[in-house]
Amino acid sequence: MEVQKPTYRVIEGWEQLPAGYHHLDTVGVSVDSQDRVYILTRSEPRVLVYERDGSFITSWGEGTFTNRTHGLTIGPDDSIFCVDDGDHTVRKFSPEGKLLMMIGHVGIASDTGYDGKTTASISRSGGPFNRPTNVAIAPNGELYVADGYGNCQVHRFTAMGQLIQSWGEPGTGPGQFHLPHGIAVDPEGRVWVTDRENDRIQIFSPNGEFLDQWTDVQRPTQVRIDAKRGTVYVSENWWRTGDVSFVHGPIGEHQYGRVSIFDLGGKVLARWGGAGTDPAKPGNFSAAHDMCVDSHGDLYVAEVTWTHAVQFGLVAADCHTFQKFARTA
Repeated sequence: MEVQKPTYRVIEGWEQLPAGYHHLDTVGVSVDSQDRVYILTRSEPRVLVYERDGSFITSWGEGTFTNRTHGLTIGPDDSIFCVDDGDHTVRKFSPEGKLLMMIGHVGIASDTGYDGKTTASISRSGGPFNRPTNVAIAPNGELYVADGYGNCQVHRFTAMGQLIQSWGEPGTGPGQFHLPHGIAVDPEGRVWVTDRENDRIQIFSPNGEFLDQWTDVQRPTQVRIDAKRGTVYVSENWWRTGDVSFVHGPIGEHQYGRVSIFDLGGKVLARWGGAGTDPAKPGNFSAAHDMCVDSHGDLYVAEVTWTHAVQFGLVAADCHTFQKFARTA
């Protein structure tokens, strides 16, 4: 069956951020069973909760996270998983913010040779965790964690947080990684990993057997799968002039953040942003870091605008850090 090509319009001013609240970066976003939107922020690390129309509900997690929060995923029971690469942990919360489980040991990183600065310094694989990035939930409840900035592995856990297996090593070959950044599990149990600095998505069996890779992506940060619509959503970060891809080498000109939507076979259905656009214009992207889709097909995109652009003077300080796109077809 041919999948319909989606179209969207940006909803400017969607997020009704209360007075006194700020975020320079939004690092994670997901929706619960009621289409409430949960956003994980970094500069003042907390979880913000909104109704679908952008009205603010509540916040929680203040004082819990470091300023290197990274990923947010909501489970089928509406439990909230937050990944903090600053203290090497994955935490599970109730929708109200009560801590239910933690995987990892606060402040303790596995030994991978990582110098604390560049993924190129990682000389070997390590166990959980060294700056993990995102978590995905399998249909059977198992957890898969991308680990991440200071490691080069995917870790598989039981629903209760017991380690089952790990796979991956530094490199560009099948099953190797340079920054496994985003992760998703499809209804068949296949594990999709955005291998960010290798400009690809790798697809694995539930036990880590390499199956396939997609290379028509640009510094991919997260992948989300909408099985009902037969679509795969990918957020893609900004390659700045002078950056170096492990696959494509030095970057000669700015390739701004973008979003791509594929069918399950890898055909591009929609794509916007990227080189030649204005990253600060509403509807375009500076540094797309995560995205999710609600039950209506509307798209929410979180951006790490300060980390990748504002602090370098590449966009103004008031550039968008979170956008909603309403599906129009």
